[in-house]
Amino acid sequence: MSSTGGPRRLLVRDLAQLATPAGTAAPLRGRALGVVDVVEDAYLLCAGDSIEAVGRMRDLPHLDGDIDELDGRGLCAIPGLVDCHTHACFAGDRVEEFTLRAAGASYEELHATGGGIMSTVRATRAAGEQALVDAVRQHRAWMLRAGTTTFESKSGYGLDRETELASLRAVKAAGGVPTWLGAHAVPPEFDDPDAYLDFALAEVLPAAAEIAEAADVFLERGAFDATQARRYLTACTEASLALRLHGDQFTEQGAVRLAIELGARSVDHLEATGDEGVAALGKSNVAAVLLPASALFLARPMPPGRALVEAGAIVALATDFNPGSAFCESLPLVCSLAATQLRLSPAEALASCTVNAAHVLGRSDSLGRLAPGYVADVVLLEAPDWRYLAYHLGANLVAAVILRGQRAE
Repeated sequence: MSSTGGPRRLLVRDLAQLATPAGTAAPLRGRALGVVDVVEDAYLLCAGDSIEAVGRMRDLPHLDGDIDELDGRGLCAIPGLVDCHTHACFAGDRVEEFTLRAAGASYEELHATGGGIMSTVRATRAAGEQALVDAVRQHRAWMLRAGTTTFESKSGYGLDRETELASLRAVKAAGGVPTWLGAHAVPPEFDDPDAYLDFALAEVLPAAAEIAEAADVFLERGAFDATQARRYLTACTEASLALRLHGDQFTEQGAVRLAIELGARSVDHLEATGDEGVAALGKSNVAAVLLPASALFLARPMPPGRALVEAGAIVALATDFNPGSAFCESLPLVCSLAATQLRLSPAEALASCTVNAAHVLGRSDSLGRLAPGYVADVVLLEAPDWRYLAYHLGANLVAAVILRGQRAE
């Protein structure tokens, strides 16, 4: 509290630019996705954990009371980035698998021989809950340094009751948004997907629903088919969880159709989505979460980002941070890939990992914009123009992060 009794205030002054997705609507789609309000020579005023005001320095009113000031000269302010699809709760690594893939082995071949997801399941089960808490906190620190102020993370590397619940608790303890990815793969102690789902829905779902906000399923050849995914997601709906799907990563198996049928929040990946799926998503309220770092990491085709935007779909961007298929925590890098590979504009990329990503997490009324009343999550870029976020490939542009109105250290 300040000496005047109100919330502590922080003034970020003399910014080169302040850039934020325009308007108040969410989600953004079509032309609205590419409209960004830019204020030159700007200030941003935080009061407690909220934004009190933004504007031009010449319009800054006299401020009474104790105010902390942050010099923004030479910096650009953008909203805190929102990563709406990660797998940040895991133990171990898959560097040996990465080496084998570099020599020509495919992701699906490694998965079929007990590598891939199963190798991380073994390490995660052996780690213990405190080690998982420590791992998520470390990964969260990496994301924060890259400008991510809000992150979602899935379970799915336990696939037993104890480790799945420990994973969800670890995500929540680190400040993340937990998603139960109970249908990620079939663990070795079960003979088939249906037998595993019998167990997961009876033994894990009731407790998982008390921690998680959403449920996710890997609908793909070699994982779970559309019938099994429908059964899993229907049960999760009955447990009051929002729905997410991994879909069309390698093959089209009906994920888009099922996501629309069940009213899912999102269907994610979409590297294999064809024209019919693009058109269907364009007419739906299901967000298309695109993960270009994963496509790059696995040398897969990129998802049809430009076509989805032009079809009117709700498009979001995320890292897919995980140890096997996207060991990347940087949303700025994802924005660069969106611009260079998916043909999104810098403005569309910014909105896709702020307002629209917040929408996927059910938080677009408070996150994703620099405007009065929104949470004071702000990223300061060491750049003369906010578009360097996408333009400067692989650069460490984040000069500072303000998290809930306080500078993150």
